[in-house]
Amino acid sequence: QVQLVESGGGLVQPGGSLRLSCAASGNVDSIIYMGWHRQAPGKAREMVATNTSGAITVYADSVKGRFTISRDYAKNTVSLLMNNLKPEDTAVYYCHARSRLYSYWGQGTQVTVSS
Repeated sequence: QVQLVESGGGLVQPGGSLRLSCAASGNVDSIIYMGWHRQAPGKAREMVATNTSGAITVYADSVKGRFTISRDYAKNTVSLLMNNLKPEDTAVYYCHARSRLYSYWGQGTQVTVSS
């Protein structure tokens, strides 16, 4: 089992920045993928950024050039630096991790971009 705990959400003005962090605990050696997804009200959950254990990163087109995902393998954390935030980035952001057999989700953290 893997447990994921997110932190760093909040309210920010358009054009501002936030950093989300996710700490993994438990059977962390089994993790082969970590990433961030988000879900806005009335919309389906969507991938934002992912990082595999081979250091391959993938971003949604809507966040390319604005968001950066990074992993600290020693601390078992994954972070998402979000710059130039837009109102359409408002959503609950979820940390996601996968092993070969299982999928794990954090509880989510709210990000609201509004003036």
